[in-house]
Amino acid sequence: MNTQDEMLKSSIPMYVNAVMSVCAFGLTVHLIPRIKSMFVQANLYGVDMSKRCSEKIPEAIGVVTGCVFLITMFLFIPIPFTDCLFRNINFPHNEFVDFLAALLSICCMLLLGFADDVLDLRWRHKLLLPTIASLPLLMVYYVNFNSTIIIVPKPLRSWFGFSLDLWIFYYVYMGMLAVFCTNAINILAGINGLEVGQSLIIATSILIFNIIELFGSQWKAHQFSIYFILPYIATSLALFKFNWYPSQVFVGDTFCYLSGMTFAVVGIIGRFSKTTLLFFIPQIINFLYSIPQLFHLVSCPRHRLPKYNEKIDKLEPSRTVFYKSDLGTLGKLSMWIFRKCKLIKWEEDSEGFVTCNNLTLINFILIKTGPLREPKLTSILLIIQIISSILAFVIRYPLASIFYDV
Repeated sequence: MNTQDEMLKSSIPMYVNAVMSVCAFGLTVHLIPRIKSMFVQANLYGVDMSKRCSEKIPEAIGVVTGCVFLITMFLFIPIPFTDCLFRNINFPHNEFVDFLAALLSICCMLLLGFADDVLDLRWRHKLLLPTIASLPLLMVYYVNFNSTIIIVPKPLRSWFGFSLDLWIFYYVYMGMLAVFCTNAINILAGINGLEVGQSLIIATSILIFNIIELFGSQWKAHQFSIYFILPYIATSLALFKFNWYPSQVFVGDTFCYLSGMTFAVVGIIGRFSKTTLLFFIPQIINFLYSIPQLFHLVSCPRHRLPKYNEKIDKLEPSRTVFYKSDLGTLGKLSMWIFRKCKLIKWEEDSEGFVTCNNLTLINFILIKTGPLREPKLTSILLIIQIISSILAFVIRYPLASIFYDV
């Protein structure tokens, strides 16, 4: 059987997966309004601080979409391997192990994310949990692939040669990718529809990339990615329906962890982890912008959400206050750079008492545009995410040919 015939035959599981995804969307839309009261009764609820009303809104609803997603994937497990089972063909044990390891990592992250929502874990635990959950995935990658060689860009080949073996550091990178993906979405959050919206755009970008690459030599790896991305998009789209302004439910850290681990899984097993990172350009920018507060170089309050102005029903940038003399050397340096680049709104009185906006991309948009209504602010951030995905495709295809032999 030639490659084209094999691709055509193996496309049947993708059609089955698409049908199951549609069913998963319908089930999620049906479940959320019927189950959300149970979360309130279990004291899993929050109050939307960006609204005049103070009604109880169910929290951690991401666990519902996560469970539907996992159930869909569990039911799908035998579908890609049906032909091998009934025709007594050599069973692809490596692919089967990849599938199970991917599900194990996502399942672990869903459990740990829900534990975070219930127990309100510290930030050091938020960094540790994705690392632990990614270990099954890294072990399977080591057993099945163990490819740690990267192609060196053309301008650097005179120093490093055509390729470079990163050895154990490649596994460190993949582990850090899982940590970054899960936490980056969580950091860029706090307004209705943003967590789910940005995740949907990233997932759709990955799906488009996989479809393009289905016609390449690594089509099986990208097919594997599609198996996971389609049900994820379906369940997340259903959640987006209830999380958009005015939000009826909060997604919680559970959804952020589930999303990040799903993206890390398809990137690592699908062998396009570097391309996956390209779709996180806004999250990378937000992380870099937040570093002074995340590493406590500058005063960091517990919540950095935009401040709601009830009089005008709009969001304004939230602020942090501190004495300039309390800043260390790195804190003063970072704030000096941000001020010179006009990236922050800095107010200082004669006694050295400083008022500065919290360092998030959300607050940065607000200091540049002025107060905005919540849905408009979310829309701007999602448009930035879409533009960043387009930029990622430009980097991946036209620009890649300049630096690599593709």
